[in-house]
Amino acid sequence: MGIRHQKRPRVRRTAGVLRLLALLAAAAAGAALSGCGYSLAGRGTFLPSYIKTVGIPTFTNHTSIFDVEQILTQKVRSQFIGRGNYTVTPTTTGVDAILTGTVNSITLTPASFTNQQQASRYVMTVVASIQFTDTHTNKVLWQNPSMVFQEDYEASSGTSAIDPSAFFSQQTQALDRLASDFAQSVVSAILEAF
Repeated sequence: MGIRHQKRPRVRRTAGVLRLLALLAAAAAGAALSGCGYSLAGRGTFLPSYIKTVGIPTFTNHTSIFDVEQILTQKVRSQFIGRGNYTVTPTTTGVDAILTGTVNSITLTPASFTNQQQASRYVMTVVASIQFTDTHTNKVLWQNPSMVFQEDYEASSGTSAIDPSAFFSQQTQALDRLASDFAQSVVSAILEAF
C-alpha cells in the first residue's frame, strides 16, 4: 500500500508540472507572435498611422481585354474602403499613399473536356504587378511585380471560348468573382503584411 501512495502524488505532480509548462509555452508563443506582427485577418494593419488617404488610379491594361483594368481597379478601391478608415481617391495628388497596378496578361487554358473532345471547363490566369508607395517617404511599402491569380469556369453549352474575349463576353459572373478575390488578396497583402 505504501508504494501505491507514493505513485499517486508523483502522477499528480507530473500532471501539474506538465500543465504549468504548457501554460508557460502558450504564453511565450503568444508573446512571440504578437511581437512579429501577427493579427486576426482583416483586423490589423502594419501601415504607418499617418496614412489616411490612398490614391488608387485606374490600373494600366497591357492586354487586349477591354475594361478589365476598370473592373479590377474598382474592386480594389471598394475592398480598401471596406477594410479600414481610409479615404480612397482615384487621384495621385494630396494623398498619403498610392496603389498602382498593371494587368500584364490574361490567358485561358482548357481544364477539362467533353466526350467529344471539346473544352468544358477553362482556367483564366491573370498576371498583374501591384505597388503600394508611401508618398511621405517615397518608400515602397509593398509590391508584387508578378501577382498570379486564377479562376476557373464552366464553358457555356453550345459555345466555344478560344480566347479571353470570348470568356469576358460570355462569363461576366466569373470575371466578377475573379475581380473580387483578386481585390481581397491585394488589400489583405498590403494591410496584413508583416
